[in-house]
Amino acid sequence: MKEFSATTTIDASPQTIWAILTDGARYPEWDPYAERIEGTIAAGESIKAFTKLSPGRAFPVKVSEFVPEQRMTWSGGMPLGLFKGVRTFTLTPKSDNAVQFTVREVFSGPLLPLIGRTLPDMTEPFAQFVAGLKKRAEGVG
Repeated sequence: MKEFSATTTIDASPQTIWAILTDGARYPEWDPYAERIEGTIAAGESIKAFTKLSPGRAFPVKVSEFVPEQRMTWSGGMPLGLFKGVRTFTLTPKSDNAVQFTVREVFSGPLLPLIGRTLPDMTEPFAQFVAGLKKRAEGVG
């Protein structure tokens, strides 16, 4: 298993954060690594994510979990679970009207030792993702 994550506290409502997370067309406005998202980010939908880490390459994923204003999961990979990537977005309300936001991706499967060496280090992209989301949700910029 290989895992990357980033967490931040956002001074905005879960509704505001959720609206940003589910508006795929606008990801490039606040996520510096997003080229574009194709498709509708909703329960059971399939979408394609394009990132600047692999220009022009589509990463097809399914929105496998969708609990509005709380949690969303994108799952993708190879047939038969040979290689799998699961990205989870979690919103946890805090007592001070803020939200703790975490993005986490776990890679697994029998082919991970082979494919894992080719995976980019997602530490900085995830840090930029949560920073961009925070800035957007708090209305700065």
